[in-house]
Amino acid sequence: MAIIEKQFRKTRAMDMNNKFKLRPWSMSDLDSLVKYANNQNIAKNLTDKFPCPYTESDGKAFIEFATKADPIQIFAIDIDGQAVGAIGIYPQDDIFRKNAELGYWLAEPFWGQGIISSAIRYAVNYAFETYDIDRVFARPFGTNIVSQRVLEKNNFLLEGKFEAVLIKNGVLLDEFVYAIRRKNWKQ
Repeated sequence: MAIIEKQFRKTRAMDMNNKFKLRPWSMSDLDSLVKYANNQNIAKNLTDKFPCPYTESDGKAFIEFATKADPIQIFAIDIDGQAVGAIGIYPQDDIFRKNAELGYWLAEPFWGQGIISSAIRYAVNYAFETYDIDRVFARPFGTNIVSQRVLEKNNFLLEGKFEAVLIKNGVLLDEFVYAIRRKNWKQ
């Protein structure tokens, strides 16, 4: 835990307008996690591993998972002491080891305020400072135009589009792959 705390203090993130901070998850976040994650408008843009309805047992399992990695990989997005979303960097392994996947969600009441855009910037900085990687990628659904735009705003480039390869709620969806390379990254 000491290594996680040391690494996190080094990269602690607070946005320019002090709207939010990124911090490690704790079990004390359970109530706010369940409150904000239990939303079909969020779940429809995430993998089926993010359930809807989102229960207390789902929240406990997630927090246990989110607090295991060293260094930390999944941060709580904190607004006024409440966890209102998550953003994570998932380093890949084997032949993909020079890559990390970016994933995120934010509670609906906080959409449209630039929070995720800023959080992505901090997460990418953290990824390139912490891991021996050359590429951070994200895979938004073709239907999630807002997520595509926020990635583009953060200098991610569209690397690929795969038609009708995902199934969500019984509907085939396109998968987009966006990425930013270390050589194109600006802190």
